[in-house]
Amino acid sequence: MFSKSAIWVVVALLLFMLFKQFDTQSVAGGSKSIAYSELLDEVKARRIKDVVIEGANITATRVDDSKVRSTATMLDRGLIGDLRENGVRFDIKPPEEPSFLQQVFISWFPMLLLIGVWVFFMRQMQGGGKGGAFSFGKSKARMMDETNNTVTFADVAGCDEAKEEVTEIVDFLKDPTKFQKLGGRIPRGVLMVGPPGTGKTLLARAIAGEAKVPFFSISGSDFVEMFVGVGASRVRDMFENAKKHSPCIIFIDEIDAVGRHRGAGMGGGNDEREQTLNQLLVEMDGFEASSGVIVVAATNRADVLDKALLRPGRFDRQVMVGLPDIRGREQILNVHMRKVPIGTDVKADILARGTPGFSGADLANLVNEAALFAARRSKRLVEMSDFEDAKDKIFMGPERKSMVMREEERRNTAYHESGHAVIAKLLPKADPVHKVTIMPRGYALGLTWQLPEHDSLSGYKDKMLEEISILFGGRIAEELFVGQMSTGASNDFARATKLARSMVTRFGMSDSMGVMVYEDSENEGFFGGATKTISEATQQQVDAEIRSILDKQYALSRRLLEENRDKVEAMTKALLDWETIDADQINDIMAGNEPRPPKFEVPPKRNQPPGSGSGDVSPNATAPA
Repeated sequence: MFSKSAIWVVVALLLFMLFKQFDTQSVAGGSKSIAYSELLDEVKARRIKDVVIEGANITATRVDDSKVRSTATMLDRGLIGDLRENGVRFDIKPPEEPSFLQQVFISWFPMLLLIGVWVFFMRQMQGGGKGGAFSFGKSKARMMDETNNTVTFADVAGCDEAKEEVTEIVDFLKDPTKFQKLGGRIPRGVLMVGPPGTGKTLLARAIAGEAKVPFFSISGSDFVEMFVGVGASRVRDMFENAKKHSPCIIFIDEIDAVGRHRGAGMGGGNDEREQTLNQLLVEMDGFEASSGVIVVAATNRADVLDKALLRPGRFDRQVMVGLPDIRGREQILNVHMRKVPIGTDVKADILARGTPGFSGADLANLVNEAALFAARRSKRLVEMSDFEDAKDKIFMGPERKSMVMREEERRNTAYHESGHAVIAKLLPKADPVHKVTIMPRGYALGLTWQLPEHDSLSGYKDKMLEEISILFGGRIAEELFVGQMSTGASNDFARATKLARSMVTRFGMSDSMGVMVYEDSENEGFFGGATKTISEATQQQVDAEIRSILDKQYALSRRLLEENRDKVEAMTKALLDWETIDADQINDIMAGNEPRPPKFEVPPKRNQPPGSGSGDVSPNATAPA
């Protein structure tokens, strides 16, 4: 406030001096400047009737009332005599002295300017200005209050249990005496744990919005700086600001950036990150109680946090914010669909059933992509077809319709995907095949999309073995019907090998190797990576067992495809004609019937001559979704 007033005072003084300058010049306004010799000639010719001498400036009035001006000289001492001899009335005025304000301004302005510059730089160095030389010790937490934080529990869906856990925090912030009467103590901190995009940050903002209290938001990486002691200084400054606005909520996103196990890094015991963590521990539960300040943190790596951070008194409560189930996904979709015009054919329950494993952020992206599809097609409402296209884009990647493919390449891709789909339909435990396409999407030339009927909470051995067989179906179909091998199955083999290895080394699903865990994912070395926990002889047995599982499932997949050649050929023909077939068409083919035509418009066949240079692309790196 003071600095703004000082600026306006300086501006006013400058304007005053400017006007004063113009005012002094206006005295001689309208006069014509002439030479001193001409002025003397005019006096001697008796054409001058009045003269005013002000210092060295002479202003004369002629007989015709016109005014002229000139400048006197100290060398001519007879000017007064000439004026008297010729009967000219004259007056002598002393030179105008500067005003008091002018004197003050001229004498004091340089000193005031120097003092002002010195104060400005000192404030910058002390962190008073934004981005100052020493402002890095100040907290970077962004504060939001009820005016700019309008998120409430009504905007959070799909995590009812998590909302119930944090509701009492809101009750405490609204009415603390309700708990203090019974001697209860509100949790100092709440740690939200869950996969990315499940709504941890949104839930924290909803707590502050419901309680109508200030909300300080900061990321864990904002504490870390190149200077020593900056992180601890920022923690202190953040809690000091929070105490001034208590009751309030501090939200630390991605707290694992500063809350990792101490002593595990390469910096030793004097690591900057450890100093920041120590200061955070002290602020959360030190000698000085932070009354009314509740810390809410979010992470998806709770296993790496320091044990001292998780003890009661600091983060008293851990709230799991997991992926939503089918009911939660429906609620989330309804929340986001309120913001866009929805057609009458859009059913949130059908979309929720077709999006297993989607987080809240994924569902918000789905609604947004559907709205973009509708806008691209100049629609006024977002229809179900837009949601289907958006879901295909998110699951399988964007379509690459302009990609040039040789007919031979399209045929190989069609056989590859037909092999995946036929095996998936023949095995009893496999997920139903939702869609098969040879339209290039993302990095793949074709995709077989399996959509589970229910949310899978656990994996089972028989289903894992069938997944390995489905992964082998593409390569085997190429061998049987094309008579050659391509590199398109490399990703399939990598996934099959990884799944078989996990079955043997982690899940205890091997009869010969037993239930022992042969791969400890938590026992990491100093530079990362798992340390070796088994002998060389045992490793050879593990490798042999993995190879046995893969060979057995490969033989099963080959036998099924040899017995169902007609179905592979029929599906390949349908893919070459329509490029994409859905579940109904796949069921028709597996039943031995002619597949029904597609529901939507058939895209034009991209059948380019083999001579096209751009058509030589790597074979389809595809696998069932």
